[in-house]
Amino acid sequence: MTVHFQREVEKLKDKLLHLCGMVEESLSRAATAFATGDTEMAAAVIADDERIDLLEIDIEEECLKILALHQPVAVDLRFIVVALKMNNDLERVGDLAANIAERAISCRDEKCGDVPEEIPEMVRLTQAMLTHGIDALIRMDGDLARRVCEEDDRVDALNRRVYEIVRAELVGEGRLPPGRLNVLAVARHLERIADHATNIAEDVIYMVGGKIARHQAAKESRPH
Repeated sequence: MTVHFQREVEKLKDKLLHLCGMVEESLSRAATAFATGDTEMAAAVIADDERIDLLEIDIEEECLKILALHQPVAVDLRFIVVALKMNNDLERVGDLAANIAERAISCRDEKCGDVPEEIPEMVRLTQAMLTHGIDALIRMDGDLARRVCEEDDRVDALNRRVYEIVRAELVGEGRLPPGRLNVLAVARHLERIADHATNIAEDVIYMVGGKIARHQAAKESRPH
């Protein structure tokens, strides 16, 4: 490929990594806002979501331009395809972080009660999954990406546990205070963020080895 193509790819990588950093920061601040009740921080997360959306559009346009002008093949084509998919996952994580921030603001008016200990653990795991997924991309590390995928089941289990806790409260008290719905929503948003982090990790596995990792367990269990 030409020097011009390589420059375009490097520029795309820089933009994608910038988006990664913005999304990581948004998730971190949203989680902190929910944990501490910092509504000013939550409002800032919501406001910054537009910047994430604009960068996501810019990256998509860059990918499509490279595909149209240079018609890359092999590993270069895989990178562009992965960049397109990862770009979408990162934008969705930004949206979900903004949703968590909105729940933090809701808790100002609707008391959320004691937050189950599973929520901070979900925050820790999802932040680690996102960070490690991005690290796997930077280092082109398929093994690290596979470890990210393995963590998703733990987040799913914690999400189910939060649901069971709130459901037991409803059964025991005969009613559910409105604020508890915020707790359920935050758990669900974190579970979805873990799913997107898993998607990113699976895309890294594809980029490194050319093998699609999605639904691999289902494929392996299918009778031949």
